[in-house]
Amino acid sequence: MAEILAVCISKKKGTQKRPVPECRLIEGHGCEGDAHAGPWHRQVSLLADESAETMRQKGVEIGPGDFGENILTKGIEVKSLPIGTRLCLGDKVLLKVTQIGKECHDRCAIYYKVGDCVMPREGIFAEVVTGGVLKPGDEIQVVGDD
Repeated sequence: MAEILAVCISKKKGTQKRPVPECRLIEGHGCEGDAHAGPWHRQVSLLADESAETMRQKGVEIGPGDFGENILTKGIEVKSLPIGTRLCLGDKVLLKVTQIGKECHDRCAIYYKVGDCVMPREGIFAEVVTGGVLKPGDEIQVVGDD
């Protein structure tokens, strides 16, 4: 079963996110209280813990939100999901994948520490189609694509 390991937000752009007990996703906006939320195609970011593990194996101590992800997943290879994929999270949250990876204009602290960062290659971004509350332990299902 694919599941959410952590939900994370940050008040400012350019900073690591911090885990929260739960997060309300707002349709067409993103995570309530997150600096990256808004009416654009990168409302929510997701990263697989399996991707983060590659950095831990290099000796980097990282936790949820350290790569700037809103949702840390387990058991689903998010980097392989095509654009347009729809994901159902928890009871009713529906996301649509809009972008795989991103261009980093500034190197993050993780990059300077170990010479690499997985988020630009393996993180994904999505729009919130149907909002709701998410928390660690909620199930993730692929429900189709455009």
